[in-house]
Amino acid sequence: MTSPSPLFRLLFWIISVFIQTIKSLFISNIPLHPPPFPLFRLPYVPLRKIIDFMDPDALVSLSFCSQKSHSVIKTQRRAPFAGRLCVSWANRDVLFHSVNNLTRVLRACYDWHHSYSNKINHVKMNGLYVPVRVHPSDGYLVSCWENETKGMKTITQYVTDLFNIDVSEVWASKQSFHMIEWVNRRQKTPLKKVIYMACSIWPSENKKMIYLLRDCTILTEICICSDAPLDFRFSGNFRRIDSLYISYGQWVTIDNLLTMDGIDIILKSSSLSNSDMNVFLKHWLSGGCPRLKLFGAKTGSVDILQVLDGLLHNAVFVENRRNYTSPFGHQWILWDGYDIQRADGVTATVHYQPLGALVIAVWPEASDNYT
Repeated sequence: MTSPSPLFRLLFWIISVFIQTIKSLFISNIPLHPPPFPLFRLPYVPLRKIIDFMDPDALVSLSFCSQKSHSVIKTQRRAPFAGRLCVSWANRDVLFHSVNNLTRVLRACYDWHHSYSNKINHVKMNGLYVPVRVHPSDGYLVSCWENETKGMKTITQYVTDLFNIDVSEVWASKQSFHMIEWVNRRQKTPLKKVIYMACSIWPSENKKMIYLLRDCTILTEICICSDAPLDFRFSGNFRRIDSLYISYGQWVTIDNLLTMDGIDIILKSSSLSNSDMNVFLKHWLSGGCPRLKLFGAKTGSVDILQVLDGLLHNAVFVENRRNYTSPFGHQWILWDGYDIQRADGVTATVHYQPLGALVIAVWPEASDNYT
């Protein structure tokens, strides 16, 4: 076996020294001044390769070491990150989210005790001296705040500035709903995705639901994982939403459905009837919802003969198993179904499950839209 090149060995040695240095910097009772390491003595070409090779959480830790480390990361990193930058209120995280991976970069937590402890280290973040500690199992940094909202905004500003990147996703709750507008106001690129997770049973939540469905500036995806108030109704047209996922879709009517223009539309706990599904299918066959790739509704009861009423002459039963992946990553196994063709030649499979789920999958499948 060929031995590693001297440059390759040097890079790994530098990285190992760097990791030990970062650990010593953020573990309590160890002096703040770590042993010197020659990372920044390298020429810019190999230095840039090292920085591009490093994970984002390690780069954030390194950026706190000095003004020079911050400047080098900000100016020299070129490689694209794997996944979208996401702000999540559930754990007060800033992280990178891809289809197969979550990489936490920095966390804000309420920790009044640590904020005033002499046994914890502090870093400078946007002009503030912030107490931080290392997560005991995963190794990313946790910043401590008396005001978690201020903490979330500060760490979001710090990470986006360091990496010269915009936030793509916000995972919001009732308490952090304002973060959606705050992120959209501070960056030029609109958000690509919002996930809203809350118990929205109170009438005051109506405005939040309407904002998400009609007024929110989001390019592609909305996931509403919350109950709607019992009196909630949505009138007028849905704005153009590429991917819409609603966990509790009892409020969605056939009139709502006919105004949608989406690629992926998923409704859980739906109150739509078999007749409603028949109307929507005829709507698609006549050219409505032209961008549709996947529609799914869990209604509790599906009568396929009612769904296909008046359309059986254009339906072909297919027994073969087929795997389907939508542009936004939703996957279905179509054990059987009825293929039905639109006038322009586009074919969709109408598939139903005994437990009450109806799927309309439009061919050809496409799974490369999510980034």
